[in-house]
Amino acid sequence: MGEMGQFLPMIAIFAVAYFFMIRPQMKRAKDEKKYVSELKRGDRVITKSGLHGKVLDINNNDNTVVIETMAGKLKFDRSAISLEMSRKLNAPVDAKK
Repeated sequence: MGEMGQFLPMIAIFAVAYFFMIRPQMKRAKDEKKYVSELKRGDRVITKSGLHGKVLDINNNDNTVVIETMAGKLKFDRSAISLEMSRKLNAPVDAKK
């Protein structure tokens, strides 16, 4: 029991790190991957660098997206699209505000 007692704090630290840091990050990555795979033409998106636009074309071969902005058409990698910012952009606006 004495040797097991020495490892108990290490096990507890790992469990806390897993449930508060590793697991939420894995869930977020999974949600982001699902969102990017479900993109379709006409979706309004924001890239991680803050560029707003509308999806014009999706290329599944090289995982790129053509986005129409006020500056023209730009080609981005799908991983450059921000899940959080795009959801905020597309969220319904309350009529009371």
